[in-house]
Amino acid sequence: MNTVISRDGTPIACHSTGTGPALVLVVGAFNDHSTGTQLAGRLAAAFTVHTYDRRGRGDSGDLAPYTVECELDDLDAVIDAAGGAAAVFGYSSGALLALHAAARGSAITRLALYEAPYDSAPRLGPAQRVGELVRAGRRGEAVEYFQAEIVGMPAELVTRSRSAPFRPALEAMAHTLEYDLTITGTPVDTQAVTIPVLALAGGASPTAMRERTHALAAALPDATARELPGASHHLDPAALAPILTEFCAR
Repeated sequence: MNTVISRDGTPIACHSTGTGPALVLVVGAFNDHSTGTQLAGRLAAAFTVHTYDRRGRGDSGDLAPYTVECELDDLDAVIDAAGGAAAVFGYSSGALLALHAAARGSAITRLALYEAPYDSAPRLGPAQRVGELVRAGRRGEAVEYFQAEIVGMPAELVTRSRSAPFRPALEAMAHTLEYDLTITGTPVDTQAVTIPVLALAGGASPTAMRERTHALAAALPDATARELPGASHHLDPAALAPILTEFCAR
């Protein structure tokens, strides 16, 4: 593990594997760098793959106050440490974070996005609600609000997850849900993204998610939408690796 220092002094923990051009993976809600480990392993023959713990997760720091710009600075610090420019793959809310970075002018050469929660009329209400719950010490409720109201999990699954072995890890990251929802609730200037973009969705994902992916591609100046047959919202390293290798190596 290496550590890079973001503009505000926050230490960001990074993990690198492979050889070749730089490729940075940016993960989503309830994720840390380990979410991309299997995918990074499959890409390591063609790229030097950098996964990192977003602020507030894993071994990274978390200086207050939180702003989307701080997370963009974190990604810029990772890209700078990776050699000054990189292809980027973003997953879920991490995809939208990467899109904001591209719009801001980060040194991203090519951008692949998997099921970015793109909304042409975003709102910040959910972020505020999660933040209120966390600050009141009600982390479990924050997790369940996100699962039910944002993800749309059925009530029985939300209830069942209370006794799941991974539940403590979800509650430990509950404060970062406000970060993810702030990102998704902040408008992005799609016309400022001039690099090539590949917008991906799972063919077995909900219709709304697939429609958002196509809408995002249509809103960008240079983007292609593609669906992965049989794939869901969960990352499928075997299916994604060859697609990312082909796109990011151009």
